[in-house]
Amino acid sequence: MPTALPSSALSPSPTRDRAVLLVASAGCAMTVLDANVVGVVLPAIARDLNASFADIEWVISAYVLCFAAMLLPAGSIADRYGRKRVFKLGILAFAATSLFCGLAPSATVLYLARAGQGLSAAFLLAPALAVIGNAFHQPEARNRAWAAWGGVMGLTMVLAPLLGGLIGSLLGWRWAFNINLPICVILYLAACGCIDESREPDNRSLDTVGILFFTGSMFSATWLLIVGPAIGWRSPAVAIVAVLGLLCLSAFLRSQSRNPHPLVELGLFRSKPFVGAVIAMFAYASTAQVMASVLPMYLQNARGQTVLMAGASMLPFALAMLVFPHVGRRLSARLDSRGVLSIGLAVVAIGNLLMILATRQASGYPLIGSMAILGMGGGLLNGETQKAIMSTLPHGRSGMASGISTTSRFTGILLGFSGFGAVLASSIHHYAEAATQRAGLHVAASYYDQVIAGDLDRAMAAYSPAVAAVLMPIARDSYAVGFASAFALAAAMAAACALAVQLLMRDARPAR
Repeated sequence: MPTALPSSALSPSPTRDRAVLLVASAGCAMTVLDANVVGVVLPAIARDLNASFADIEWVISAYVLCFAAMLLPAGSIADRYGRKRVFKLGILAFAATSLFCGLAPSATVLYLARAGQGLSAAFLLAPALAVIGNAFHQPEARNRAWAAWGGVMGLTMVLAPLLGGLIGSLLGWRWAFNINLPICVILYLAACGCIDESREPDNRSLDTVGILFFTGSMFSATWLLIVGPAIGWRSPAVAIVAVLGLLCLSAFLRSQSRNPHPLVELGLFRSKPFVGAVIAMFAYASTAQVMASVLPMYLQNARGQTVLMAGASMLPFALAMLVFPHVGRRLSARLDSRGVLSIGLAVVAIGNLLMILATRQASGYPLIGSMAILGMGGGLLNGETQKAIMSTLPHGRSGMASGISTTSRFTGILLGFSGFGAVLASSIHHYAEAATQRAGLHVAASYYDQVIAGDLDRAMAAYSPAVAAVLMPIARDSYAVGFASAFALAAAMAAACALAVQLLMRDARPAR
């Protein structure tokens, strides 16, 4: 049983409980806010740091990779050494790494700092969730607390794109990171004053070997998807990293089968309904949630929007993501999880297909409608995926199920973003190269690299105004074609996963 240090927790007050909930929810929201705000300012980062497209991908991927890899260990460490203590350390680490990001003189320094920020975000989110769980014991109070937490997270997703647009437009991209500093100071002081210490004395030992092998396999997959298109798939380095990744994955699976206290109980995957629910979570993250980072790049580089306009244009997607979890809950009163998940994935597939059509339209209305439909599908899946995973396993496995659910979500975001990036980079290069040849223009290789990175101004700077007038439409069209290819991949993935959910969850029954 969790133990708490003697304090006012023994005589809790509603005011103190609300303060604990507010502080812990704000800590969780900051990790989501940071990821989504940064997605809006990526093109500005590329221009200012003269970054390649691979560099820009690492800015997102390094954060998500370290976040996903350390989330489970961070929860175990918080349970063992004290949730309040680890939460406070997470706040300090997040503040420090945010400062390093804001001061980064180069893309390499930035994405290394982002890796540290992702690691510290795990030590911010995991203990914050445990703090909420420890503070509210009665079922009614706990349900209200998690509902309020969900509302804060949903509101954060809505405000993040607009806030990112405002920050990028008024203050510059560095303030997307610097803004975390005063927030962290307030959070730290509030945590010291209102959160009681608690820990789990019987916590199991950490599966360090499993963590290392899992991280190695995910890093290898991410490296292949980001660097592979740039250096060529036939490069010896690609083959070496692919082999290392497979070895890490094989070693991870072997270690999990032999460890008495593994990160992942492989036996759980014998349950077809559980596998179907995990696939739905992965598909939701990789084809819908990931668009929070992908769409701002499309809006700025293909549609020519300013960073502020791009942030505002994300509102149809974000609002639908906020509202439609409530629709999903009403739908689940009439349908089982299999039905809700299949409908949600089908709507995501339709939304991505409509995005392909929107890339060919000059009008903004098809784009608004397509983004809203994509957000509707994501919203239907948002709450139901977690519920489906938890309901397919016995309550005694709820902790393991929750960990697998969270890891599946972040792995989906990571591989979705880097995978779409690979398709995007390849499609842009092929289209731009063919278009310049048809126009009878001979351009340097740097032109294609800068176009792929979204640094269109620098790509045009080396050419006369007359030539640049021809090259700029080619650059924007190539981005539209590249994103159409990425949206097509997302639609195909969502449709295939909807079919898999239908087949695997056919005989699903709620576990006891």
